[in-house]
Amino acid sequence: MSTNYIPKKNQLEFLNWEFGIFFHFGIRTFYEGHQDWDMKEMPLDAFNPAELDCDQWLKAVKDSGAKYAVLVCKHHDGFANWPSKYTDYTVANTPWKNGRGDVVKEFTDSCRKFGIKVGLYYSPAQFGSNEMDAKEYDDYFINQIGELLTGYGKIDYLWFDGCGSHGHKYDTKRIIKEIRRMQPDILLFNLWEPDVRWVGNETGIARLRNPNNVVFSDLAEDCIDHDYFGDGYFLPAECDCCMRDQWFYSDRNEGAVRTPDELMGLYYYSVGRGANLLLNIGPDRKGLLPQIEVDRIVEMGKEIKRRFEECRLKIAEIKKITDSSGNSVLQITLSESSLVNHVVLAENLTTGDHVAKFKVMASPDINGTAYTVYEGYTIGHKHICYFPTIRTRRLDIIIEESDGLEELTDISVIYAI
Repeated sequence: MSTNYIPKKNQLEFLNWEFGIFFHFGIRTFYEGHQDWDMKEMPLDAFNPAELDCDQWLKAVKDSGAKYAVLVCKHHDGFANWPSKYTDYTVANTPWKNGRGDVVKEFTDSCRKFGIKVGLYYSPAQFGSNEMDAKEYDDYFINQIGELLTGYGKIDYLWFDGCGSHGHKYDTKRIIKEIRRMQPDILLFNLWEPDVRWVGNETGIARLRNPNNVVFSDLAEDCIDHDYFGDGYFLPAECDCCMRDQWFYSDRNEGAVRTPDELMGLYYYSVGRGANLLLNIGPDRKGLLPQIEVDRIVEMGKEIKRRFEECRLKIAEIKKITDSSGNSVLQITLSESSLVNHVVLAENLTTGDHVAKFKVMASPDINGTAYTVYEGYTIGHKHICYFPTIRTRRLDIIIEESDGLEELTDISVIYAI
């Protein structure tokens, strides 16, 4: 087992959020068919979300059970969703509300109204950035981030997209110092001195072996400050993915909206493997979430609650023993013989990851042979062990590889169909 790296308090809080909603919204919402870095012009006169209602967005977030939300404030095109003083390419120069609108303010106000953690996305790289010298661009970067971090109250999460930044030289020490000065408790995603790492894909899926203890060689070297990380770091993963087949709204692909069954699969592959799930919805050109997406995430939230809260079986006893191979074993006895198809495990992470390999065994006869029904690796914040239904009254959790310091803080046994 690798060295344990101690998490920060807000990293553990982040893992407790588990599920968030991403909102890609901006000038590109009004220009169907544009792609990242296509460099096509998108004139400001098209931006006019006449019915923009962030309360509708955040009520859907709340009703889905998600704990945090992230708004795209500035994408690669450079359009600012707030009246930035450092660019003309901003909501202040659009027809929307005669230039007096501020999407970021409406979003952050709604987050607080509904008790949702506030996340802001900012693309460090943008169209035309190579036309400025390095210091000039760093100044622009810091000035815009400063507007976001000082003008809208406490920001819980700053989401840096690394797309387009490879090979670009930033004064990362200066940028991070200013961010931490303005918002000392903020969580940073992905770049330079992150608190949260990208899982490595945009499919919403974490690997079965998903450690929080990450060594430097596992990370993208041009995006990470080696001096900050040393040999390794506690760095939880986030899985981001789209509800449809693209990030910004399209009126051509309603058939691509993920089904409730697929959304539950993503929950198992992300949260169920110890990562967070950040699910994107593109608000439409009126400034509203399409009803089909609202219905799907709310249905998903209800199903999560049904399976993992309402379908728990009653445990009579949990006994810790050591088996003949020296493995730590948790023997779980249910109150009665029951059909079972899930075991959900959670590890105490205050001192880092400890479990590297485990298995779940079930005994159809409480005094008879036990059979392996699931094999896993890391447990972390949460591990959902899902297996074909079996009737049993006794299950054993066998820790096959660990540093011996593991403590499981929650165990639930579930039968859900």
